[in-house]
Amino acid sequence: MCLVLPVSLQAQGNPANTLPLLGDGSDMSASAERRLGDRIARELFRDPDLIDDPVLTDYVQGVWQPLLAAARVRGDLTPELDERFAWRIVLGRDRSVNAFALPGGYFGLHLGLLAVVNSRDELASVLGHELSHVTQRHISRLISKNNQQTPWMIGAMILGALAASKSPEAGNALIVGGQALSAQSQLNFSRDMEREADRVGFGVMTQAGFEAQGFVGMFDKLQQAARLNDTGAYPYLRSHPLTTERMADMQSRLPLGAPHTVDVVPGMTHAMLTARARVLSSSGVDALRLWRAQADDARLVSQAPAQQAGILYGAAMAASRMRDAAQARKQWERLQQVAAQEPEAARQARWLGVEIELAARDLSRPQILALGDSIGLDPAKPAAVAQLRRPEMLLQAQIAAQSGQIGVIDRVAQSLQVWLVGEPQDALAWQWLASLYTAQNQSLRALRADAEARVAQLDYAGALDRLMAAQDRLKAASASGTPADHIEASIIDARRRQIEVLLKEQALES
Repeated sequence: MCLVLPVSLQAQGNPANTLPLLGDGSDMSASAERRLGDRIARELFRDPDLIDDPVLTDYVQGVWQPLLAAARVRGDLTPELDERFAWRIVLGRDRSVNAFALPGGYFGLHLGLLAVVNSRDELASVLGHELSHVTQRHISRLISKNNQQTPWMIGAMILGALAASKSPEAGNALIVGGQALSAQSQLNFSRDMEREADRVGFGVMTQAGFEAQGFVGMFDKLQQAARLNDTGAYPYLRSHPLTTERMADMQSRLPLGAPHTVDVVPGMTHAMLTARARVLSSSGVDALRLWRAQADDARLVSQAPAQQAGILYGAAMAASRMRDAAQARKQWERLQQVAAQEPEAARQARWLGVEIELAARDLSRPQILALGDSIGLDPAKPAAVAQLRRPEMLLQAQIAAQSGQIGVIDRVAQSLQVWLVGEPQDALAWQWLASLYTAQNQSLRALRADAEARVAQLDYAGALDRLMAAQDRLKAASASGTPADHIEASIIDARRRQIEVLLKEQALES
């Protein structure tokens, strides 16, 4: 079942793109495709398997954003599509090896794929391929072939294809009108589209600074998986079938003298985050206990530092998820010694240490206090000024919420407000801001932040409900003689009107 439904656009004005593109050839406008993508994404955001893990999201964005920038430089991503499409990538907890693109520039990545790639370069090859399906308007071309179908029927078929990767019965139920048998042929990319996505994706990832070998390495990995019985673990192979022509084409693009096959040893940071993906996607008790067994194996010390770091990271995180704080700290301390060899790996280890203590609700530990310095957790120390990455900022929000200190909560709330000015679609940041406002007894702001979190997930009805609840609270306060916050009331009223317009537009599209 093809889970990768993207969009196309012809590269402009770049002599480096010497091979002809397939051309747009679709009757669907970019705006119409974005609207269809929004409808599908609204349903996707309700999936309980969708996960916003700040650490993994930060890592994926570190690959994704350079790819987007390279596509702009090359002319593959034109200003029109850049403005009109969402360009949002989300993570799914599913253990299957898969990635997918949807109409309008929405992308998905399963933790199962993160768990098997051996490097950032291999991950970049998959994301570059998916991105190129989109910039080349492949989805709209497929939809144009079936223009007798209503957009919602097409959307339902896409959602059915996604659901079928987990449960064929559930997937077929979502493919309306008995379309299950025809869905695959309608949604699968042609061989020409696959080759074009390979070629453009290869150019994008190398332009972004990733190693070309990553593309061939990923092909080798998928080819080996294709030789195994189809257990459903590799839906990416079904939606993007490998051919000898595709593999030969990618190998021919390697620099002269470069080996066609290379055993890639994961770097330390990548090994740690691969372990994180595995722990998050395999939450069963037996799977979590297996991490401890690997960490306590006497042969661990003979392995490469990157492998040691990955196993110790997984063991510490697994113990924390089993609420065994003592074991989590033991494995974390071992991890810290190994990870100290690399700055980024050491940073990832520190973040995990903070998560472990937050789970144990112990704010007195050194790793908590170190991150807490920038928000004044210790009243005896002045708050330090630091440029934080998203995982650190959201960890600080959790520290502030657990601390209950008004000054700390206020400082973190202000940091989140600044962040959200530039990242208004960060639903998790809005949710934490709502929690901090609640802790400050600022109920109106909490309701508005909750509404914005729902807007970020395209849940306009839920957002309107939150804003109406805020207005009801304002009316009750006014009736009791409580002074009103006129600025907040004005913001809430204006936002309610904007969302009502979005809901009306949504109804007209149904």
